[in-house]
Amino acid sequence: MLKKKKYEDMRSCWEFGEAEECRRGLMYGMGYSKEEIDRPLIGVVNSWNEYNPGHVHLDKLAARVKQGVREAGGLPLEVMTTGICDGMVLKDPKYIEVPSRNSIADQVEMTVDGNFFDGMVLLCTCDSIVPGYLMACARLDIPAIIVTGGYMPLGIHKGKEVLHIHAQDKVGTAAKGLMDMDEYNGLIEHSWGICGGCTSMTTANSMCMMAEALGMTLPNNSSTCAISSQIYLIAYQAGKQIMNLVDEGITARQIITEAAMKNAIKIDMAVAASSNLILHMPAIANEAGLGHIQWWKYFDQASNEVPLLSHLAPSGIYSVKDFDMAGGMTALMKNMESVLDMNVMTVTGKTLGENVKDAKVYLPDVIHTLDNPVMTEPGIGVLYGNLAPEGAIIKIAAVPANLMTGYRGKARVFDTLDDSLAALRSGKINPGDACVVRFLGMKARFGTTAFTFQEELKGHAELFNSCAVITDGRFSGGSSGLSVGYVSPEAALGGPLGVVKEGDEIEIDVVNRRITLCISDEEMAKRISEFHWEFPANNYQRFLRLFVKNVGSMAQGCVWDC
Repeated sequence: MLKKKKYEDMRSCWEFGEAEECRRGLMYGMGYSKEEIDRPLIGVVNSWNEYNPGHVHLDKLAARVKQGVREAGGLPLEVMTTGICDGMVLKDPKYIEVPSRNSIADQVEMTVDGNFFDGMVLLCTCDSIVPGYLMACARLDIPAIIVTGGYMPLGIHKGKEVLHIHAQDKVGTAAKGLMDMDEYNGLIEHSWGICGGCTSMTTANSMCMMAEALGMTLPNNSSTCAISSQIYLIAYQAGKQIMNLVDEGITARQIITEAAMKNAIKIDMAVAASSNLILHMPAIANEAGLGHIQWWKYFDQASNEVPLLSHLAPSGIYSVKDFDMAGGMTALMKNMESVLDMNVMTVTGKTLGENVKDAKVYLPDVIHTLDNPVMTEPGIGVLYGNLAPEGAIIKIAAVPANLMTGYRGKARVFDTLDDSLAALRSGKINPGDACVVRFLGMKARFGTTAFTFQEELKGHAELFNSCAVITDGRFSGGSSGLSVGYVSPEAALGGPLGVVKEGDEIEIDVVNRRITLCISDEEMAKRISEFHWEFPANNYQRFLRLFVKNVGSMAQGCVWDC
């Protein structure tokens, strides 16, 4: 078995042998028996805590995982990592949720690798924890299974099931005094369930689906309710199955392959998953040794090849509960057989094709077929040019038809989101302007979005239908218009966005995927050579300073640049 080889390697060196004897003694001291100590050691990596609704039940799922591990002959050892919910943290200026992803991957590496565990089962549900765990799986390349915690049950308000996103959408309306406050407060109080990932295609459910699409979870884990009996059965089965992976030597990189990554991105397009996957999927690929591939370009390609098959909230009318009832992820992948690589390995020890061969779609209005899609328009595109050498992201379906090609506008340059909003509110943005809102990227501002500016611009029809927004910040799910985000390299990394000057002309051709700063190559080189930006370190605590010091390009997933 894998464990025996590892221990033999350790005992070939006296120093490690002495350490092993110390470790053995310490385990006896904690009350473990010789029979337990001689078993393969399985890390049960848990992000359970009492302040993240997606994770508040993971202690109970971990108990089922540990039962499965023990019954299959392993010794489960539960260890913890942090687990921050995007809905519970301060968004700006100390936006810590996305930076926490890299720290989570590091925590898994330190705990699991440092303790020489033979395999691991990782429990997670929300936002950046799922990609952080997948990054760690790819980095460590040992036998591993992800158990995601399931989707949140729907809330009930005035006799009807309600989605949290419909309550969230009312915040602005209520703030303007345009709705009954009793109705508003009722929605806020009753739209979220007791545990699980929020019931729409925000980052939590999107990343749970990607974990399954990569083959790293058991079938239909990502489309199972957090309060169902099935989620507890999946946890138990994962505990048993990790022992098979250890025995057979099936490690994470045998599952997280180039083909599996491409499958996942195609599935992303089929469900219109969160735009945050633009950051998370390249990060996982990078940790798996696949960073040489232009993953953003593949997102664009997949967007043109794979239509929308399931119209889930927030953009669609169905919830993840509807998706579950329709047959879940296995049913969707069964419908996508002709465009997926069905021979990829999964944590079941079987291929994807074997996993889904008996899957059925029960609600065809929820999960469509490739020849009868919800829509065929590509969801996202990637623009390249001298303003975005590594790429920039645009939501194609949200661009007004008149701005799809031939746009040329004069740059209005804002180094903070507040400055851009002040200009818009005071009438200083003119029709046709190219509004550059920069220093919002991961290095400069931890991935702040320019959504507030985009949303307020939408309220001025003349500006919305003639202006561009160009930012190195992230998108919100509601971004629309000629809005170009994730410009990479970001301004703070010395990217060309940082040297745009007021009045420069910018051309955008969405159809041909081009974005150009209309200056000569010589002028560009001169400006970049003179560029200097310094992070205001005194305004932030030590962790965020450390993150900024080491984070790399968004196009590479914002992994450590070291």
